[in-house]
Amino acid sequence: MSTPNELRYSEEHEWVKTEDDKVRIGITHFAQSELGDIVFVELPEVGDDIKSDEPFGSVESVKTVSELYAPISGKVVEVNGELEDNPEFVNESPYEKAWMIVVEPSDKSEIDALMTAEQYDEMTQA
Repeated sequence: MSTPNELRYSEEHEWVKTEDDKVRIGITHFAQSELGDIVFVELPEVGDDIKSDEPFGSVESVKTVSELYAPISGKVVEVNGELEDNPEFVNESPYEKAWMIVVEPSDKSEIDALMTAEQYDEMTQA
């Protein structure tokens, strides 16, 4: 699977999609493939504040539980409730169906500090 060029990426394998004044966040194809079959996703509540580089939730696979690290800081304005009943979406569709949260960023410059698709691919292939 290719790494979508229109997204930005964190070193912790989260992706960020800018949508007007908000950002949509999920985990990458690489991350889900390393984790294996996802069986549970724990996400924050709408209204919660997240802080860059700090945990905001977790995913549980048949292999392990892994924390999700916020790629940017901001306020959660939407949560993908579909993942509660369908955690397998993370494996099947990490960039479409399995987005996790939508955030109003508190500092948009944090987005520019994230990696491009090319930079992310270099990191994961090293």
